[in-house]
Amino acid sequence: MTDIVRDDDVIEIAFPPRFAFGERVAARSVVRNDGTYTGKDIGDVLVHKGDVGYVVSINTFLQQYYIYAVDFVETGHRVGMRARELCTLDHLPDDVLAQLGERAAALGRLGLPHPEEEGARP
Repeated sequence: MTDIVRDDDVIEIAFPPRFAFGERVAARSVVRNDGTYTGKDIGDVLVHKGDVGYVVSINTFLQQYYIYAVDFVETGHRVGMRARELCTLDHLPDDVLAQLGERAAALGRLGLPHPEEEGARP
């Protein structure tokens, strides 16, 4: 078994979490099973880049990093992810929204259920 490698010197937990419970986020990269996801083979893709999910819990790892449990509703996967692997869809900075222009409205609807779906998440 290999040693755990701390890939940066930043202690994330010295600051507040970047994301909040219930926040809608998008995956910034593909996430594969490293052997910790039950029922899937090692190397199986759990999350694709751009998949949308909701933060359902926040924990820490190695007393250094926040790990965000993200529920990807469309696939049914709940995956632990680092902040650098996620992007908020609910709290984009004003300058980013300005750069997106008309596309910001479409981005704001990503991952939200269609109004006609019953039991839709707000």
